[in-house]
Amino acid sequence: MSKSELVVLQRDKDKSECEDAVCCSPIVREPLGEEAAVDLARMFKALSDPVRLRLLSLIASHEGGEACVCDLTGPFDVSQPTISHHLKVLREAGLVGSERRGTWVYYWVLPAALARLSSLLRAPAATTPEKSG
Repeated sequence: MSKSELVVLQRDKDKSECEDAVCCSPIVREPLGEEAAVDLARMFKALSDPVRLRLLSLIASHEGGEACVCDLTGPFDVSQPTISHHLKVLREAGLVGSERRGTWVYYWVLPAALARLSSLLRAPAATTPEKSG
């Protein structure tokens, strides 16, 4: 899939979950399988570093939805090799895609990965028990 294509997930009105493997059920409805937990933990671990979280935000908010690596080094007080390492971690976690164009590499956020993370954490308001103190 190219970076300009966006997969639209269809929901069956009689079912509460997506039929597509990109989407997962919120953890309040069913326990995660071992493989899904490993994949999701890798994504969350990649986002647990403040520099990587800021990089992801910078890429996502960049004009056109993609950013050249040359645009990503200025806002940080770390070396260019450190930025490259953090971008590699984000790429290996499946959070960003990249493409070399001449001497520069361009990065973009993978919407399906963010949708998967947000879907996991979304708790339906009707099924969330109220705690009283």
